[in-house]
Amino acid sequence: MKIGELARRSACPVETIRYYEHSGLLPPPERLSNNYRAYTESHAERLLFIRHCRALDMTLDEIRLLLDFRDHPERDCIGVNALLDKHIGHVVERIAALSALEAQLKDLRSQCLATDSTSTCKILQALGADPCASFPPAASTG
Repeated sequence: MKIGELARRSACPVETIRYYEHSGLLPPPERLSNNYRAYTESHAERLLFIRHCRALDMTLDEIRLLLDFRDHPERDCIGVNALLDKHIGHVVERIAALSALEAQLKDLRSQCLATDSTSTCKILQALGADPCASFPPAASTG
């Protein structure tokens, strides 16, 4: 199939498919005599795997490692479990950071209950102040 068909079937932009090829996540397809890329069903399956991993917010490096495990089915899956455990840890950290951000935003929002002139808006005043003085630092996302 041509790249356009692969893009339609996978709901993945052509540019992204080319990027995945360039980054080594997708193997380069054979070229037809007219120099068009000729993708196979294995490309479509691999792209589906990559897209599913991206939907789980995995990095390209994490996906690359998972693909390596997938390409070597004789290996045990201890490394896969370790990778997923590490990714879960990152997700937990990000949730904590987002919860802290939510608390900061709610606190900021609570500073202005009126609909008076923006010249007296406590939200705008707080946003113009030193953030270290107004709010505790948000948790780092790494």
